[in-house]
Amino acid sequence: MAVSVETFFLTPDAQGTLQAQIQQMIASAILSGRLRRGEKLPSSRKLATHLGVSRLTVTLAYTELQVSDYLQSRDRSGYYVSDNAPEPLPDPNPPEGASKVDWDAALPRQLTSSVVPGRPSDWARYRYPFVYGQADPALFDHGHWRLCALQALGQKDFTALTTDYYDQDDPELVEFILRHSLPRRGISARPQEVLITMGAQNALWLAAQVLLDGNRRAVVENPGYPPLKDTLAQIGCGVTPVDVDADGLPPEALPDKCDVIFTTPSHQCPTSATMPAARRACLLEAARARGALVVEDDYEFEMSFLSPALPALKSLDGDGRVIYVGSFSKVLFPGLRLGYLVGSEPFIRQARALRATVLRHPPGHIQRTAAYFLRLGHYDAQIKRMSRLLAERRAVMQAALLDHGLNIAGSGSFGGSSFWMQASEGVDMEAVRQQLLHDSVLIESGDRFFSGPEVPRNHYRLAYSSIPSDRITEGVARIAAVISANTAS
Repeated sequence: MAVSVETFFLTPDAQGTLQAQIQQMIASAILSGRLRRGEKLPSSRKLATHLGVSRLTVTLAYTELQVSDYLQSRDRSGYYVSDNAPEPLPDPNPPEGASKVDWDAALPRQLTSSVVPGRPSDWARYRYPFVYGQADPALFDHGHWRLCALQALGQKDFTALTTDYYDQDDPELVEFILRHSLPRRGISARPQEVLITMGAQNALWLAAQVLLDGNRRAVVENPGYPPLKDTLAQIGCGVTPVDVDADGLPPEALPDKCDVIFTTPSHQCPTSATMPAARRACLLEAARARGALVVEDDYEFEMSFLSPALPALKSLDGDGRVIYVGSFSKVLFPGLRLGYLVGSEPFIRQARALRATVLRHPPGHIQRTAAYFLRLGHYDAQIKRMSRLLAERRAVMQAALLDHGLNIAGSGSFGGSSFWMQASEGVDMEAVRQQLLHDSVLIESGDRFFSGPEVPRNHYRLAYSSIPSDRITEGVARIAAVISANTAS
């Protein structure tokens, strides 16, 4: 397949003959890396027509480039970038760009993102990836998902595939959430109290945007979910971090004045602490006394494989002040980006209007594919398979951590997919993380989860959802060896 002829053009102020200009244009494209070895150039007739020059001019330019080994000719096929063409070299002094805008003055605020932790994009290439929230092929039912995707492409689902829902959602997916997902959490809701989102993070963003502004105050857990801190910083609201303990967010530590409380009661992020039922009731009472709303992020409830999960905080809510965030991404795959909000109708109405101005609705094909996967029982089967494999990996990891004397700071009483770890005082786990990269080991340092001017550097998270059981013990041994070396130093 030839390189598109539309990518070639002659600059008005170019010097030299037309033939020389065409030679320089193609040679520059090769030297800059825009044209790569083996790529086919447009035919001389097409390029001549596109540039408005004679075909002979282009043919002569091609011939000269062939002589200098930039191009090679293949019989009855055309001209290609030569296998011996110069390799493009990185520019040691790349230009800063042509923009003359004073962006510091033009941008009213500087946005930051904690979405991507210190983790290589090619994490799967590492032999010991203790990384959180990535898709493991051994855990995903790819075959049935593919069949559901094909089914959703059928003529019967043409409307779901092609329609513009405006601010609405696929009714089949909403129906499954109402009749299957929410009852498992003790929640009862109506269709107008559910909104499909692009994952749990998008749900948190919508909730924060609707509920907060520069004059209101939010409470977040410390340590807590880093992207939530970024969202609140972008809004410009007041933020009060509250330190969690072994049971999660302590209601007695809430400030007297707060408008929205963000919490992860089932599996605290990142410590995996589970909030007991009595504390959940106290938290609701504390929110009621302050006139505050509660946003409950229940991102990992399906992974309660050690014992049944407690009912959601939302299930105890008699006032309608709890907004529930759920997600399908943890059990299916993170790239799915499909979650949902459950809340009182006035709130959902506002969140729906905001979503419509940003993205209207998640793609209909994705929603219908997920609806089929859920409705046909594949989702429940995947939860069972994941629970079995995660329980096995967790047991292996826990034994390895204990054998090597590594301190588990939080593990979750119901399950989950990670351990929250703490090294000795003075150990910088970000430095340890970087050292472990050379040992083909990936971990997540914990400093980014904390708020405040001075954050502890000796925490880290080890996930077992992305590493096979037979590699865990050796991976933990390598982690322990590097931590020990840093402790001794």
